[in-house]
Amino acid sequence: MKPIFITAHSAVTACGMGSNSLKNALLLSQSMLKPARLITPDFLTYTGEIETELPILRSELSRYHSRNSRMALAALDCENAHFRAAVNAAVEKYGKHRVGTIIGTSTSGIYETERAYQGCLKTGTQPSAFNFQHQHAWVATGDFLKRELGLTGPCYAISTACSSSGKAIAAGQRLIESGICDAVVVGGVDSICHLTLHGFHSLELTAETPCKPLDRDRNGISLGEGAGLLLLERNQLDQHPALIGFGESSDAYHMTAPCPDGSGSALAMQKALTATGLDADKLDYINLHATGTRMNDQSEMQAMATIFNDQTACSGTKGITGHTLGAAGAIEAIIVLLALENGFTPGTCNIQHVDEAFKQNNIITHTLSKPDMHYVMSNNFGFGGNNVSLIFAKGELHG
Repeated sequence: MKPIFITAHSAVTACGMGSNSLKNALLLSQSMLKPARLITPDFLTYTGEIETELPILRSELSRYHSRNSRMALAALDCENAHFRAAVNAAVEKYGKHRVGTIIGTSTSGIYETERAYQGCLKTGTQPSAFNFQHQHAWVATGDFLKRELGLTGPCYAISTACSSSGKAIAAGQRLIESGICDAVVVGGVDSICHLTLHGFHSLELTAETPCKPLDRDRNGISLGEGAGLLLLERNQLDQHPALIGFGESSDAYHMTAPCPDGSGSALAMQKALTATGLDADKLDYINLHATGTRMNDQSEMQAMATIFNDQTACSGTKGITGHTLGAAGAIEAIIVLLALENGFTPGTCNIQHVDEAFKQNNIITHTLSKPDMHYVMSNNFGFGGNNVSLIFAKGELHG
């Protein structure tokens, strides 16, 4: 496949507003997980929630009001609105009809729908401010971004649980390579809601302590929320990093559990390598899906062992941000880009004892300086076996 360039990115997470806040937390290996606050369930769990006040949508687009849309707006305008400025420059260069929008999400406006139902139970009527089409629908956040940015190119949503926004990045590449678009705003946005918090608890997958991926005593996930946006463009200068390959698979082993032998995730990683023409030993760092559940980590590391040797650095970063579900693919793509651009490998936050079964892998427990990185991978594996692996290259190498 042809390289597609990442000319801007922005993340809003529990670490703060902007990619720099995320980078600082990664460098410090600082967990942002705290006892759940936005929603207070009747069980103990830690979450990665955004505490900063989110911006309000302008009145012309108030029908899209939701926590998701507000997080997306924050990602546009934090850090001196550099992401918005980059999109405006792309519109000026290509035309608004040549810039698309693809957003991955698993919750969209479910949080607002839950509040509307709660209001209806109390009063007997639906709150007048609730708009199912523009708040709840999966395409709502993407449609909001498209209108906020004045874009008229293709716009749609992808919802494959935890791989949603990783797949949105791959889909953006296809829109550009096929000639439909010259630039695409891609990413993911997901917010904490009752459905996911209680849903994962019902599956006995939530941890009572901050999650500790890859640890011998790992006992579940910590949910997070956030927004990650990337601007993909064709034909840019060498200083920009590039998406040079991706692989997707669907093992369909189980609705909520990964295939135990890791064959589905291994296939996604191998397809990504094949698309780039790289040998496995060329990768300098891999950001693992690594949710902190017993089965997920075991399956992924078994897949890793079939493809990579014990010199390939890898780690899981959900102990910092929490598992941001549909936003994880985009946020973790930004994490590997930050690592590539700033020359470091993130540590696996909260890990105390690496699982003995994973000792054949080079798991990074503490953030390390690595200025000579060239190629990095990010993995995201969703419910139903919807898997995606993305490979990025440093600016001067993608030609």
